[in-house]
Amino acid sequence: MNFKITMVLIFACLVVIFVIQNVAAVTLNIFFWEITLSLALLIFFILAIGFIIGWLLHSFLSYRKVKQEVSKIQTDLRTDK
Repeated sequence: MNFKITMVLIFACLVVIFVIQNVAAVTLNIFFWEITLSLALLIFFILAIGFIIGWLLHSFLSYRKVKQEVSKIQTDLRTDK
């Protein structure tokens, strides 16, 4: 069996075990809102939001770094003339 398939199956089994063990409903209060959902779903949403924020922050910082490098190259080209 392929190594990747084996790892995906092991990970899927661990996810199923995690969800089964964390089906208890929790109430989340945010300002005036009250949301009731399972603990596993809440953890998944928080993890997904963290990944999205990390990806956006990484993209923004990479864009800023490239923009600074391009600006430096343009400045160097202007001074060479």
